Amino acid sequence: MTSSTPATPLAEALRRAADRLAAAGVPDPAVDAELLLGFVIGTGRGGVQAAAIRGDVLAPADAERLDELVARRATREPLQHLTGTAPFRHLELRVGPGVFVPRPETEVVAQLAIDALRAAASPSPIAVDLGTGSGAIALAMATEVPHAQVYAAENSVDAFVWTTQNFAETGAGNAHLAFIDLAHAFPELDGTVSVVASNPPYVPDAAIPRDPEVRFFDPPAALYGGEDGLDVVRVLSGVGLRLAHPGGVIVIEHGEWQGEAIRGILEADGWRAAATHPDLTMRDRATTALRP
Repeated sequence: MTSSTPATPLAEALRRAADRLAAAGVPDPAVDAELLLGFVIGTGRGGVQAAAIRGDVLAPADAERLDELVARRATREPLQHLTGTAPFRHLELRVGPGVFVPRPETEVVAQLAIDALRAAASPSPIAVDLGTGSGAIALAMATEVPHAQVYAAENSVDAFVWTTQNFAETGAGNAHLAFIDLAHAFPELDGTVSVVASNPPYVPDAAIPRDPEVRFFDPPAALYGGEDGLDVVRVLSGVGLRLAHPGGVIVIEHGEWQGEAIRGILEADGWRAAATHPDLTMRDRATTALRP
């Protein structure tokens, strides 16, 4: 009689995974353990928690797969790279090496853009997302403001692979993607755009991101913005003035200490009513302004 590897109690596998991730310094080890196990067995966190309470067991192949994923997460490889997806508002975006993983704080930035787009007087307002990355802000605008036309620009080949997939899978007919540098994007839209949005690279070149997930896995071109982090913001201000119609809004994500400097850049270029807005942790996260 041949022996086979016994099945592992699911709750025990979950506990072991969480302990290993905690030892590696992962910020939310229990949450990540549940998400990784859910990915392996094809369910969400609620399903994993229910299975643990029921006393379900984990098949040997699933236990082995979980161990592999936990080992990779323990090296601080981003959770989203392991599962291949990142939630953003109501979207599930495909992500992986070469594209910036969208963060929860950017959902607040998207909300500012969506609110401005909904308030636009046109029956079919136009929005632009410059340096769209995974497509997060653009696809949020396109799906949540379906009467708008949304144009997104990305110029990283590695990121564009993911962007193209996300646009195709979302299937929003009002979302348009172009492979183009944001400085030269969409001249055909000059003077017609109601909302210009961007989550540009804004980390100063000498600053080292604290989290290993960011430092080692996010593409440098999506992080670093010159000596003070604001090189791309300066470009965005000029591009926004070119694209936006009078009364159009610019929405720029940034770091928590950069609001005052960005308001200064925008106002010096001629934007009006520059204002900085906090995210859900009450850290300054985005600055908006109106085109005169």
